[in-house]
Amino acid sequence: MEKFKMVAPCLFGLEGLVGDELRRMSFENVRVEDRRVFFEGDAAAMAKANICLRMAERVMILMARFEARSFEELYQGVKAIPLERFIPKEGAFPVKGYSLDSQLHSVPDCQSIVKKAAVDRLGAKYGLTWLPETGQTYQIRFSIMKDVVEVFLDTSGASLHKRGYRAVGNEAPLHETLAAALVNLSRYRGRDFFFDPFCGSGTIVIEAALAALNRAPGLNRDFAAQKWDFVPQEVWTQAREEAKDHEFHGEYRILGTDIDPASLSIAIANAKKAGVSKYIEFREADATKISLPSDRGVIVCNPPYGERMMEQRAAQQLMRQFGRHLKFADGWKKYIITSEAEFEHYFGKQATKKRKLYNGRLQCNVYMYF
Repeated sequence: MEKFKMVAPCLFGLEGLVGDELRRMSFENVRVEDRRVFFEGDAAAMAKANICLRMAERVMILMARFEARSFEELYQGVKAIPLERFIPKEGAFPVKGYSLDSQLHSVPDCQSIVKKAAVDRLGAKYGLTWLPETGQTYQIRFSIMKDVVEVFLDTSGASLHKRGYRAVGNEAPLHETLAAALVNLSRYRGRDFFFDPFCGSGTIVIEAALAALNRAPGLNRDFAAQKWDFVPQEVWTQAREEAKDHEFHGEYRILGTDIDPASLSIAIANAKKAGVSKYIEFREADATKISLPSDRGVIVCNPPYGERMMEQRAAQQLMRQFGRHLKFADGWKKYIITSEAEFEHYFGKQATKKRKLYNGRLQCNVYMYF
């Protein structure tokens, strides 16, 4: 089976964790860079990565890398890519991309040039003056960094953080991939009591349950490459069956609480849709007053933090009260993500360790107490 060079983009700060994920899956030539991790494998590896990766945003095939300082160089570079290996004559191939620190800085112009070069290449190969683009979608993505162009084929379609368990229109302050990273950083493996006292729509506790079960996060969703002619259908079936064979079956103690009953209703619905509702208890409670459910365990949470001044003051006061409430909870390891720069001051205790992560474009820190 043909091998590809692939890349798994991720949120800034998660590169090392995604690299470790790929190495555990025994992929070849794993190489970590800022906001992405390269690896190599065949179509079966591509299917496995899409279905099983918890912390990456998507999986893409690298089709070409070349330098371009002019639109002509960009055009010729893209036109030289053997796109016909991937895209059939009826395939649709929209183009997205970005440019940073490069002479070709106009993204719309670059998109137009990449599209024109792809049209000219495929038109010549298929003997067509007009390409219908009525078939399956083969999303082309490009990046231009310091005049180096990389052209990718996106195998995932919708981002991998879209596991399929969140209701349409139900936004949460934390991506599923970042929630999975917090669970990973806490070293939760299903043995400890796991508690999120600010559970909101349930993302962190759902990801904890999926991790405890070793359940692949992409089992219940589709991917763009499932509909592509050059990817054998059996690789998807095999990847899903293999993932199911590696699941664990046990009893887990996972609790999510929130003061808002409407959020809890959403969390319960999301957990049910994710197929993990029987492993999670949800309870309405004030995080600054609730009795801890055990003598020891792991707390992972994303306390609310406000965008406006009054909201920020309320959030800071909440952190102060939360810190007082947990002052003597020495049996609990705590992993708290927040964008509040003075969190340790308000919480009342210096963290054992800190790690900078980004929630989208929002810079946050994970404060670890153990």
